[in-house]
Amino acid sequence: MRKINIYVVLVLSLVLGLSSCNPDDGPSLQDEAFELLEGEWTFGTTGSILLDGEDLSLNFPGFSLSFANGTYQTSNGGDLFRATGTWEWLNEEAKQITLDTGEEVTIVNLTESVFEFSFFHTGSAAAGIRGNYTIKVVK
Repeated sequence: MRKINIYVVLVLSLVLGLSSCNPDDGPSLQDEAFELLEGEWTFGTTGSILLDGEDLSLNFPGFSLSFANGTYQTSNGGDLFRATGTWEWLNEEAKQITLDTGEEVTIVNLTESVFEFSFFHTGSAAAGIRGNYTIKVVK
């Protein structure tokens, strides 16, 4: 009879121990997304910059974008991007970031090798850069 009680106690201890594990103990969605986002992104062979559906990629030769924790850098971003700046997550779901320019960037697709995002750039109507941008870059 004692053997059964010991087994019951062991099984109950195991069940209670497992049920008390907090699923939030792992990395957050922001941590997971940042792991993919961090590093340098370029056009590669499939990247593009679209303004309201029109391909403007040729206006940004050699474009690159890189992210570190809370900062970003761009090369050949023209009037569309600052050379350096800061960013932060807009929400816990890690689907949007806010740039230091105030623009809210929506992540459309983020994998180890593809980063596609969209945003509305207020820019200058005279410079012809105001509008909805969709940008695809690769690692």
